[in-house]
Parts: sequence; structure tokens; C-alpha cells
Amino acid sequence: MGSLFKATTSLSNSKAHFPMKKVPAAGSSTQNVQNTSGDFCEEREEPMSRTEVLFRTYWRRAWIVLVWLLACLGLFVWKFVQYRHRSGFEVMGYCLSTAKGAAETLKLNMALVLLPVCRNTITWLRKHRPINSVIPFNDNINFHKLIAGGIVVGVILHGGTHLACDFPRISESDKSIFRQTIASGFGYHRPTYAQILATTEVASGIGMVVLMGIAFALATKWPRRRSPVLPVSLRRVTGYNTFWYSHHLFVLVYALLIIHSMFLFLTDKLMEKTTWMYIAFPVLLYAGERIFRAIRSGSYEVDILKASLYPGKVLYLKMQKPEGFKFHSGMYIFIQCPQISPFEWHPFSLTSGPQEDYLSVHIRTLGDWSYQIYDLFQEAVLSRSQGCPKLYIDGPYGSAAQDHVKYDILVLIGLGIGATPFISILKDVVKGVQTTQNDHSGLRQCSLTKGPLKAYLYWVTREPNSFDWFRDVMKEISISTKKQSVVEMHNFLTSVHPEGDIRSALLSVIQALHLAKNGTDIVSRTPIHTHFARPNWFNIFSRLARKHGGAKIGVFYCGPSKLARELKKLCTKFSTKTTTRFVFHKENY
Repeated sequence: MGSLFKATTSLSNSKAHFPMKKVPAAGSSTQNVQNTSGDFCEEREEPMSRTEVLFRTYWRRAWIVLVWLLACLGLFVWKFVQYRHRSGFEVMGYCLSTAKGAAETLKLNMALVLLPVCRNTITWLRKHRPINSVIPFNDNINFHKLIAGGIVVGVILHGGTHLACDFPRISESDKSIFRQTIASGFGYHRPTYAQILATTEVASGIGMVVLMGIAFALATKWPRRRSPVLPVSLRRVTGYNTFWYSHHLFVLVYALLIIHSMFLFLTDKLMEKTTWMYIAFPVLLYAGERIFRAIRSGSYEVDILKASLYPGKVLYLKMQKPEGFKFHSGMYIFIQCPQISPFEWHPFSLTSGPQEDYLSVHIRTLGDWSYQIYDLFQEAVLSRSQGCPKLYIDGPYGSAAQDHVKYDILVLIGLGIGATPFISILKDVVKGVQTTQNDHSGLRQCSLTKGPLKAYLYWVTREPNSFDWFRDVMKEISISTKKQSVVEMHNFLTSVHPEGDIRSALLSVIQALHLAKNGTDIVSRTPIHTHFARPNWFNIFSRLARKHGGAKIGVFYCGPSKLARELKKLCTKFSTKTTTRFVFHKENY
């Protein structure tokens, strides 16, 4: 047993580690390589400084946030100074200037908050390289949240100052000063605090704050994901559905905002009631997008070609590809099931390749809607007598994974169901290389053909049954890339002790023997070797840096945020310690 274990361990170790054969980095058939934009670039001979890495990573986000902050500051200061010289300042002082300055920033932010969720517009803008190179479209949801935070600050300053300072000073002001300054705005009657609260402008403002508070609270992480830390009573009324419906309160919020802006204290001139000027374009753009989506999705009723149930309550759907439906690998679609709800649309990454004549998705049951659709298809599959539920799709929409075309070397890291965005990318890489090989024009040059030359997939899962989800795809890719080794795939099973541990020795022996004899891994039942325990990311990045010295590697991750922070740090570290540059991208999970 000992000698057998030595032999099989050496065999498994040789398969577990990267082959040490040097692979050219990023299309380096010559020393100087022409990139897709026509410029010539050289492999880096020295590591980048940490400052340079951070600048390259964050400059696009930084200038957007800086412009936004300067715009908010400029509007605040402008209104603050303007009301410093108004007659109302003699009654309310700097409280009035602060409230009006905050109100101007609120107008801007109520307009901007709609733009990051105009998905069709963003998907269209992604196609334009000059725009995509300076605007970080992958951070659209983060920017949406940032603007929402700015709205919260503005509401606190505007509403809080009015309620705690301005209104008490008006109701308690000296009658002579009141008559000389702001009496005309109140019908020459000094109102009480309660009378001020009962006015249209204040009531509409309070209504907006209440509705936005509900939407904001239900959009936070714990209620949206129905976290176990919440009391049972709250968990029953929270979840994605509650988040989705509460977010549509914005329709009432914008209606109240228009009413609020038309009945302003101390403002009689129509040209000073500028709220509609701020929000007109974003509201029309968003409304147009929703109408367009409704019309398009109505024509995208899809026929279910195949429905499969996998362990871990994962539903695989193979759908007919609508006529004229075009997408790029890494994109996602929204799916609606009228039998569950005619209003709910849920996003899922496409696992089919752009060149295939069908669409496919893998749906993991993680929420109430996904459980319901799983149960409907389970009943249809098991009974075989009734047809599959009717589905509508909307899309496609762009995501961070689309940026894979910018790199010649890819590292794709998926945790559990987080591997789904990368399946279509792997198919695209294989198809692209096969197409290039069929072209007898000679060596592939990055100026002639867009797309990666090499891809690594690291799929980490806890349950061995999870390998069933993509087994057929893994086999297909392994067979098609057996000769050219364009794609390297590595499975990691974290529920087993690491290789070399005495507790997993027997399993390692059986695994190695089965792989050597049959060419398939006994755990994943594919040609891909399954490693035990969690990956050593430091060693993996170290090997990649040695193997692709001087290259620019795109690291794409889909999974929980905890590992994302670790991977991001490793990308920065190895970009500063080696000549290889790692660029990190994270999918929203």
C-alpha cells in the first residue's frame, strides 16, 4: 500500500500542479506585440509600483466620484451663498442656507440615481470602446448605492434643518421682523409649527422621506437576503420580492417630488423651481427603457427545449433562441414566469455560447422565486404529462465578465454556482482558438483576432454533487482543448481533507488510479482532476506570475465578498512584486 501510495501520489501531484512548460504571454510571438487598438506594447521588465497599480485600478472610479462630489459641493455652495442674501436669512439664519444648499444637491442626486439602472443604455455604451475605457460601467450598482447615500445625507440636512431649526424660528419669530421679511410668503400670517407641518410642501416632503426610508431599509443586505440574524417575524416579510416591490415606490416618490417642488416656501418665481429641469431627462430615459423592455420581453416568449434537475436544487433550462437574439459571452438575461408573478424579473447568467443556436441558464434555489420555479419544473419533469411553464426573457445585458476580451490570459474563479458566468466564456475561448486554427494565414496576432489565448478556471465547491451541474460542458471543453491546451480547469472540493493528509490518503489513491486507468476523475467524473481542500491562492498566483511573466492577466471572480478582498490584495501584491500585472474584476453575486 505504501509503494502504491508513493506512485499514485507522485502521479496526482504531477497533475495537480501547473505544467512548467513556458507558455507565451499575451500573444507574444515577437518581442513587440501589437494590441487590438493598433498600438505597440512591450512586455514589462520591471514590477509596477504600488502607487501605479492603485492608480490603474481606481482612476476611472476616482474621476467619476470626484466630479460627482465637486458637483454636489458646487451646487450646495451656490445655493448657500444665494440664500445668505435673501430676506428669509434674517429670520432663519444659516439654517435656511444649509437647507436650501442640501435641497439643490438632492435635485441632482434624484436625477443621477436613475442613470446607473438604465441597463439597456449601459449595455449599448459598453460597446463603444472610447466610452467604456473611461467610464467604469461595471460599478453601476455601486454608483447607484453611492448616490443613494448622497440622497440620505441630503435628506438629513434638508429635512432635519427645516424641522429642527427653520420651522421653529418661523413660528417663534418676532412679528415685526416677520412682516418686514417673509410675511408675504405665508399670507401675512405667522403660522404655528403644526400649521407649517400641515402645508402641502411639508406633507409631501415627509411622505417622500417615509417612502424612501422604507425602500432604503429593505434594500440593505440583511432584509434583501433574508438573513438568519433577523427575527423570524421580520424574515417573513423580507426577501428579494419585498426589496423589488418596495423599490418601485420610487414612482410615488417622484410624483411627490414634483408636487413638493411646485409649492416652495419663499420661492414664487417659476424659473427658480428647477426640480423638473434636473429630473426630466433621467425620468424620460428610464421610462423609455421600461417601455422598451416591456415591448421586447413580450415578444421573447421562449420554448423550453430541455429542463434538467441537478443535485443541490439546481435547475438547468435549455431554451429556444429567439430570432435576432444576439449576445456576447459573459452577458445575462432576465427571466419572468407569469405562473409565479407577472411582475417579477430575475437575472441569470447565460451558460450557452454566443455561437450556439440555443440559450441556457443554471438556476440555483436561493430565494422564494427560485424555489417556486424549481418546484414548477420539477413537477413538469417528473410527471412528463404536462408541458413546461411559460417563460419570458429580457436582454441581453452587459456585465463585468464581458471585459474578458481585453485580455489574452484569463483567470476565472467561481465559488459554487458562481461558476455560471464563466461557462460561456470558456466556450467562446475554445471556439475562438479553433476558428483561428482553421485560418491558414499563419500565427495568430492580437491585432487581427480579438479574444483570449489562454484561460484558467478554478471552480471551488463544497459538495461533490455540484460537479454534475457542468459535467457535460467540462467534458466537451476538455476533449476539444486536449491538443492545444487552451483551457486549464481545476476543481476544488473543500469538504475533503487536503491531499497528503492521512485522512484522505485512501481516497487520493483510488482517485489517482481511476484517473490513470480510465482518464476520468472519480469525484467529478470528468477528465479534470479534483483537488481537495481550499485552494492556496498565493501559490496559484505565484505560478501564474512565473509562467506568464510580463503579461497582463484578467482575474474574474464570482462569489462572496470575503474571498474577493483576498484575491484583490493578491492581484495588487503580485502586480508590484513581479512583472506580471493582474487586473481584478468582480461579478455582482
